[in-house]
Amino acid sequence: MATQLGSEPPKTVTVRVPATTANMGSGYDSLGMALDLWNELTVSHADAYSMEITGEGADVLPRDDRNLVVTGMQAAFKAAGKEVPTLRYRCTNRIPFGRGLGSSSAGIVAGLIAGLVLAGHELAVYEDGEREELLQLAAGIEGHPDNVAPCIYGGLQIGIRSGGLWTTSRVRVPHGLQAVLFIPDQSTETAAARALLKPEVSREDAIFNIGRTAYLVNAFSTGKLQNLRAATEDRLHQPQRATIMPWMDPLIKAALDAGAHACFLSGAGSTILALTSGLSGDIFTQRSAERKEKAVVEAMKAAAAAINVSGRAFITRPTESGAFVDVDVLQG
Repeated sequence: MATQLGSEPPKTVTVRVPATTANMGSGYDSLGMALDLWNELTVSHADAYSMEITGEGADVLPRDDRNLVVTGMQAAFKAAGKEVPTLRYRCTNRIPFGRGLGSSSAGIVAGLIAGLVLAGHELAVYEDGEREELLQLAAGIEGHPDNVAPCIYGGLQIGIRSGGLWTTSRVRVPHGLQAVLFIPDQSTETAAARALLKPEVSREDAIFNIGRTAYLVNAFSTGKLQNLRAATEDRLHQPQRATIMPWMDPLIKAALDAGAHACFLSGAGSTILALTSGLSGDIFTQRSAERKEKAVVEAMKAAAAAINVSGRAFITRPTESGAFVDVDVLQG
């Protein structure tokens, strides 16, 4: 049951939301994992509407109600039964835009959570038969749960729709897993990538992916990372999308040959993501002793250069943390 919070809602709120990688090869529209790369949204009451965007996508993102942050904000106030007040938005974007790393879901979830805080409205969580209302709102806007679920809850999430409701379940992520990303300069429109997919698939291809999705979840749950190469194979979306992303197959092969456990198209692309394990690291502090990670990232960069695909590469890791309100900057 949704409730109004007892105290006076704050006038300013800051929310942080993680990047996500969806599909993960075989788990089309049902698997997604949060990554340790974060956008930050600060929203304040103001005399006049404004939106400031810095970082990724600042040159192309709309600054009006077409921005998904505003879409999320409007949905939150609608759920609270209130009008959206005049607000000032400040978006600090570190998640690459239009590259298959969940920037759209990050905008939706950030706007929803910021709006709920400013509206003083609390949504039900799944307990005693209640539904996860935040997930319903976010997936309702996005259309599928594979990015919004890990963005909200963190970790690796399985998302499904059952009985008219979206639901999700967390899968254990093995300690020390890392994600090596090659992000082409060329972006991909999700709608265009989806348009390549046929509405029907063969029974053989369905069986191929069903078995591998189950195998992937088991590999994560048991820590048998050697099974991830086969588990992330796909027939439902990657072969079709390779026609507009010619770098996909060469980079996947290069990463696997260099020792990655798995490699796949992240979301609808254009990013290619490899999973490795080794010493800890992040996109800001790279260590020379990171074992396979450095070899994999260099192999992916070399494969891209060989076919004249420009882009950037870095190493990050999954995060068990989902979106959160920064209490240090929450102001009354």
